[in-house]
Amino acid sequence: MELFSNFPLWAALAAIGFAQFVKVPIQYIGTRRIDWSLITSTGGMPSSHSAAVTALATGVAIETGLDSPIFAVATVFAIIVMFDATGVRRHAGEQAIVLNKLVGDFNRFVEETKKWPNMDEQEKVKDLKELLGHKPIEVFFGAITGILLTLVLHYLVHGL
Repeated sequence: MELFSNFPLWAALAAIGFAQFVKVPIQYIGTRRIDWSLITSTGGMPSSHSAAVTALATGVAIETGLDSPIFAVATVFAIIVMFDATGVRRHAGEQAIVLNKLVGDFNRFVEETKKWPNMDEQEKVKDLKELLGHKPIEVFFGAITGILLTLVLHYLVHGL
């Protein structure tokens, strides 16, 4: 059962769970609204992707050392994931916002001109996902979350 003793893996999984869960109270502080769907959604503060890959790299560093080839692989992997979260995925989310507005405007136009039967807009159109990517600050705090959580877990599991 070596899988159960794979500290970097469990640290990364714990970082994902923690980052996804903590999005709910952070969102509540900002909006005074509880949204449990954030636990399973992409985007938001902190980035669970960043938390996972930095927890993985930190766990690998603790287990194998900063000079190990596997730490180099984990670190480059983390950099690529975090770059993607703030780049391509973020821009796709921004485009989704514009597309959702266009769809909403078009639907209002059709409703006014064709006198559609009274239907709930949510039944007509499913919004594109707007929270695909992360702002750089979300990635930064995701990374900090992953590193700190892994250090705390290592202390709890292995002691100093």
